Amino acid sequence: MAIPCTHFISSEKAALENGFLLGSPNSLSSPRVLTQDELKKIAAYKAVEYVESGMVIGLGTGSTAKHAVDRIGELLHQGKLKNIIGIPTSKKTHEQAISCGIPLANLDSYPIVDLAIDGADEVDPFMNLVKGRGGSLLREKMIESACKKFICIVDETKLVKYLGGSGLAMPVEVVPFCWKFSAERLKNLFQDSGCVAKLRTFPENGEPFVTDNENYIIDLYFQKDIGDLNVASDTILRLPGIVDHGMFINMATTVIVAGELGITIKNK
Repeated sequence: MAIPCTHFISSEKAALENGFLLGSPNSLSSPRVLTQDELKKIAAYKAVEYVESGMVIGLGTGSTAKHAVDRIGELLHQGKLKNIIGIPTSKKTHEQAISCGIPLANLDSYPIVDLAIDGADEVDPFMNLVKGRGGSLLREKMIESACKKFICIVDETKLVKYLGGSGLAMPVEVVPFCWKFSAERLKNLFQDSGCVAKLRTFPENGEPFVTDNENYIIDLYFQKDIGDLNVASDTILRLPGIVDHGMFINMATTVIVAGELGITIKNK
């Protein structure tokens, strides 16, 4: 495996290029601190620089990927990109892409995707990801496993020492039939990691969250490292009733991280 390379761009330069700093460059006042959403936008815009006319593009889902979709639509409108075909990873992104004027297709028509741009909920030091807290993990994984290059865009708060290390959810999509049974089996798989398994519900009414594929999501929470990710993945997927999980192992080819000190680009 090639040694990952890292490139650094100053946060001030990146912010100025995207119009995020208050005041003029000659102002004596200090620039304001960028918000998390502005950092996401910087990472997204950097990723779109990899997009070329004529490409088939996987369009991600979530607050970071939304900026990339908007940017692609803007460049198409300006004529700076042409002949782009987008393959959306969710119904929500499908609607956004249509509103941006991006021509759309699916994997049946384009089984090989040139490039996908999407966010992540966690990124470990080996560029493994947790995705799916927005609920679109299955379609994201289908499209991003079919692409030649997958660029993951995040702000620095998404970096973890190991997957599950944020203490937030690692999603598993399950069929609704006997979901409690599935949740119990998932919890038991990772007892040594202090696993808690919870059905994802809407807070306002307690109704189950339903994915675009009419499935439920069981969110797993870990107190400790779950160990070998490939073993964990295989073990989860062997359970009947499990559709897929939110671990994206060895899939990202580039990770773009926006932080207070600048943009870091890590390639495999």
